Amino acid sequence: MIRLIWKFVLAGTVLFALAQFIHPVIPALPAKAELDAPPGVKQTLEQSCYSCHSNEVRLAWFDQIEPGYWMVRHDILTARLHLNFSTLGSAPPAVQRAKLFEAVNMIQLGAMPLRQFTALHPGAKVTAEELATLKAFLTPWGTPPGLSTDANGDDERLVAHHDVRATSFLLTAVEPEPNGLAFDPSFEKWRLLSTTDRGDNNTFRFILGNDIAVKAVQSDNISPWPDGTRFAKIAWEQDLGSDGLIHPGKFVQVEVMAKDARRYKDTDGWGWGRWRGLALTPYGENAHFVDECTGCHMPVHDNDYVYTLPITSARFNREQIVNDAAASLPASLPWEPLGWRALTMYVDPKTRTTATLYGNDTAVQSLERTDAAATRPPGYPSGTLLALVTWAQRDDPRWFGGRIPDTPLKVEFVQASSGNGANIYRVFEGKTLAETHPDTQNSAQRTGFILNLKPVSLP
Repeated sequence: MIRLIWKFVLAGTVLFALAQFIHPVIPALPAKAELDAPPGVKQTLEQSCYSCHSNEVRLAWFDQIEPGYWMVRHDILTARLHLNFSTLGSAPPAVQRAKLFEAVNMIQLGAMPLRQFTALHPGAKVTAEELATLKAFLTPWGTPPGLSTDANGDDERLVAHHDVRATSFLLTAVEPEPNGLAFDPSFEKWRLLSTTDRGDNNTFRFILGNDIAVKAVQSDNISPWPDGTRFAKIAWEQDLGSDGLIHPGKFVQVEVMAKDARRYKDTDGWGWGRWRGLALTPYGENAHFVDECTGCHMPVHDNDYVYTLPITSARFNREQIVNDAAASLPASLPWEPLGWRALTMYVDPKTRTTATLYGNDTAVQSLERTDAAATRPPGYPSGTLLALVTWAQRDDPRWFGGRIPDTPLKVEFVQASSGNGANIYRVFEGKTLAETHPDTQNSAQRTGFILNLKPVSLP
């Protein structure tokens, strides 16, 4: 037995010695275009990120011992492909900014630097002060979106809203992503789970869920999400209107996550897809585009790779898994607007509030892309119910640079009438969202404002 053990030891020693001669090179390349940043920011990035995310080769003596060196080399080459600070400065400013925000969020959520790396390289840890320096450099709310007006100087979101969606564009004809994920034309009819105000890139997001996702939220069944769950994250550019409010502008893209633990086992149980522009062009050049998706969502693997905190009154055992504060509407309201379809949203930067306009089935049907809709006169038909829900905002705990709804501050209802009938306006506000009774002039102003909010544009 002892001889056998010594034979294994000797064989292991020989293999270890031979392995030291199998030493593939990690290319050390010149810095072509480094990020332009203040010294404090550069120092933190160089100290905590450059070992893997740059063209420099910064190895400790123990990093060069095989077989660990092979793993180190693989991690460095993979990291450079995702983010390389030695070349980032050559990318467009928007891309640079997006990469930096992703890096900061990785750090904030504890995903980067890798724990196994900081265990052996404790100097790479990012302190709270260093993270604050990075965040201050990015200033997500420092650059407001541009003012968008029509030729007459009128805010384009406060004019007649029934520019009915084109019927010639067939959503069923949209090409699938290279990974095989097909576009889901039914996404427009999914329920709103949350909204996001993204100061990092000046966009708004609707996060919609299909029936399976909605039922999962209502039944505390989102850890993990059940197979068949689908999300659509729809993005629009932000426009600062002449009314001082920030409204959705140009349509940007729709991203889809589809849960099928078996089919997508190699990509964290999710199918990923993104379609950009009004033509809904698939984002990926090849199937490897999903590496970008899974890498971005890796920090929230404990939440089944989902960033969104759904707005729901359901109670969960875990904190920061749903946004129940935003759903705290009293049962005394005459209607439950959060169950309706969302039509648009806006943000008031002065009061740091966000509002979402919801509509009942009658309102939604008047906006659907049908040939009959094109012949309808402007205005919502009789029977329309609209609800404008206003919340305070709070920082998104899962994404630096994002804000989400928090405490509800006001709920306004408008019942639209056609012909000689008068529209009915009701408002509930204050800590308890009790009904108040504004004068006729104020009611008429708010009714007109709500009726003329332009629904978001979709392909």
